[in-house]
Amino acid sequence: MPKISNAAIHGYGLYIPRFRLKGEELARVWGKNAADLPVKEKAVAGIDEDTVTMSVEAAKYALRRAGVDPSRIAAVHVGTESKPYAVKPSGTLVAEILGASRNTTSADLEFACKAGTEAVQFITALVEAGRIEYGLAIGADTAQGRPGDALEYTAASGAAAFVIGPNTRNCVARFDYSVSFVSDTPDFWRRSYERYPMHASRFTGEPAYFHHTISAVNTILAENGFSVNDIDYFVFHQPNVKFPLAVAKVLSIPSSKIVPGLVADVVGNTYAACSMLALAKVLDIALPGQRILATSYGSGAGSDSFILTVCDAVVERRNRAPTYAQLLSRRTEIDYATYLKYRDKIRM
Repeated sequence: MPKISNAAIHGYGLYIPRFRLKGEELARVWGKNAADLPVKEKAVAGIDEDTVTMSVEAAKYALRRAGVDPSRIAAVHVGTESKPYAVKPSGTLVAEILGASRNTTSADLEFACKAGTEAVQFITALVEAGRIEYGLAIGADTAQGRPGDALEYTAASGAAAFVIGPNTRNCVARFDYSVSFVSDTPDFWRRSYERYPMHASRFTGEPAYFHHTISAVNTILAENGFSVNDIDYFVFHQPNVKFPLAVAKVLSIPSSKIVPGLVADVVGNTYAACSMLALAKVLDIALPGQRILATSYGSGAGSDSFILTVCDAVVERRNRAPTYAQLLSRRTEIDYATYLKYRDKIRM
């Protein structure tokens, strides 16, 4: 795919709900061995939070970092699989609350956990084409898992947002290359009339996550003449912690290049927000001139992969809004019964 010549991140923001459910609590309720848990704990949206409210919080922080007036935002695309309305866009709600221009393109995008990076693809293309000056790409989810199902241990809530605009000197990170890799691999799905998703466990690993993630990474590196040594940080989608570490082992990526972007162990799998949340965490610490390779994964199945170069403005702008570490430190532990109440899992 051609080099991205004129699109960059001007501001980034994330939102992590303060409520946390420990994996040990889930294991206690369902009689599981705590030693085998995929994550330590996960973030849980409060009873008054949803995809829209979390998107707004993340977008406000992104706009604050970018120093861009909301009226200059001409596109708001939200990637999610847990929007509050089956028929009514979340993007228009987010745009209205933020005070974006009325002349704004807006849409909700779906592709399981890579829906957020689909939004990134759309916004970068609109900016590169000169159709808009600035746009918001958001990934947000209040992920659900059937009580007692393996998904319940990791399905979490969170949001990440990027203000994307032209490649100027005062950007946070510029997009250099992108690639997408997709196939019809049915590892995870939910029909419209079903409350909880289903998953084909035997497809989840090798033919789904690993095949698409590794293929996307190998393609973007090979097509553009890079090797693992040319990248300073690798960011992957994280259904758990073991999967991205396994990818790193296959690709011979040193742990120092992947551990800084791990979030699932203490936040859980925030689905469409996951890889974007991890990218935001890395932008909190990356230095100007360093390269980041970020790769999402979404069931169905596919991956988006981006190579970005960190720019000078990141040093000053990262402190304009709460960092990943600051949001993570806001923590209120809840028990399983409270979790059921907050996630509306108890019904008459």
